[in-house]
Amino acid sequence: MAKEFLQKTKNSRLVAAQERALLRERQEATRERAVLVAVEFTSGKHRLSTVAQQARSAAAVTERAGGQGIDVDSDVAALASKLPPVDVDFDASLAEFQELARSAGATIAAVLIQRRDKPDAATLVGGGKLEEIIATVASTKASLVLFDHDLTPSQARNVEARLPCTVIDRTQLILDIFARHARTREGQLQVELAQLEYQLPRLAGKGKSMSQLGGGIGTRGPGETQLETDRRRINVRLDRIKQQLEAVRRIRRQQRGRREAVPVPTVALVGYTNAGKSTVFNALTGAEVLASERMFATLDPKLRQLTLPSRRKVLLSDTVGFLRNLPHALVTSFRATLEEVERAELLLHVRDAASPTLVEQKAQVEAVLAELDVAQKPTLQVLNKIDLLPEGTHFEAGAIPVSGLTGQGLDALLHAIDAALTADPLTEARFRIPQAEGRVISALERGATLTRQHFDGNLVFLTAVGPASLLDRYRRYQLRGDEVVAAVQG
Repeated sequence: MAKEFLQKTKNSRLVAAQERALLRERQEATRERAVLVAVEFTSGKHRLSTVAQQARSAAAVTERAGGQGIDVDSDVAALASKLPPVDVDFDASLAEFQELARSAGATIAAVLIQRRDKPDAATLVGGGKLEEIIATVASTKASLVLFDHDLTPSQARNVEARLPCTVIDRTQLILDIFARHARTREGQLQVELAQLEYQLPRLAGKGKSMSQLGGGIGTRGPGETQLETDRRRINVRLDRIKQQLEAVRRIRRQQRGRREAVPVPTVALVGYTNAGKSTVFNALTGAEVLASERMFATLDPKLRQLTLPSRRKVLLSDTVGFLRNLPHALVTSFRATLEEVERAELLLHVRDAASPTLVEQKAQVEAVLAELDVAQKPTLQVLNKIDLLPEGTHFEAGAIPVSGLTGQGLDALLHAIDAALTADPLTEARFRIPQAEGRVISALERGATLTRQHFDGNLVFLTAVGPASLLDRYRRYQLRGDEVVAAVQG
């Protein structure tokens, strides 16, 4: 019997493995084959970016080493502090673009790289490289060409006229990923808003019918072309979406007003996409928010209550990840989602400690935060994924190393959050409470840390350390200075 049971178990596992393999094959078969085109411009402006990146890297090495044992040219370090934010290096940018393509569900058939001084006005990449793209599409039987660069409307029309497949630029690709991951009605509206705003200037040339006059009862004005009709319809839809999103913002403001009536600080997680924000969020709150290696797995804001070591309660918010050159339309469209960042008392900037572009990603996130006018908010730097680093790794001063996966360092993070919240600071007070006021004692036990508690007749004497808003609520039970001394001596 035992042998038969083991054989059946083995057979069932084999069948399950075969089914998983078949499912993977089917998924791969349904994926679109894509040719990736990465463009690097080598003009003087971009060479300056390379110098800036090298200077920043040198400054980062100095910071990580705490200034000990490493000699970095002071002129280079000074240059790093003065130069503006720069993009990640080309290899890291290319790897990120490939991950974007996979996140969109594409199978990479080929990768073509074009290096030139400046963009070609007609096709971005020039005639010779366009011929190479055409040949690659034919040989790989690809159905998509993805550009790691935004195409102007005229460039998109010129390239599409030459290629027998769909052409998608960087912004379109990111919008497609957002559309795949939007789950709530609000998220879907925000994605649609960004898509329509992107499409509006690119309508011209989408087929011959766009430039022809047409009929259609009640659909167009006198002499209105199809192009004008499409623009009018998109503008009408844009106005409707904006009205719906404003209704969402109004509901959020009402909910926030109710929350603020009982002061509970909000702490928002921000960071580069795939830095592990959702994993940290789950580890801190016990939630089960989707944590995926795919980019932009989190689009819709998540709020959960979190109890700090001082027993203070805060709301922790998980937000959409940022990306280098994040399309401006997305930042604008997702204002409703990012309002939690704007309203937060404290930001946790979660960074991938194992990323080779750690410093550059930080600069990209800070650029988006500056666009949201929240760059000056109190921020804790949280270095996530330290479980991927060797023991003894040195981290930058002031940063909090954690692992959302293993839980390492989370206690230190909670204490750091406690210390950083200043709107409702921790205070200490001595209380004398009648035992009949059990509800008061229970409220203090739930929201504060109680020490030096003793009983005297029907009175309870205790010391509470907790948020000022809570302790002030029961000020009538607090002891004055001379009474505290007498109570301690007694």
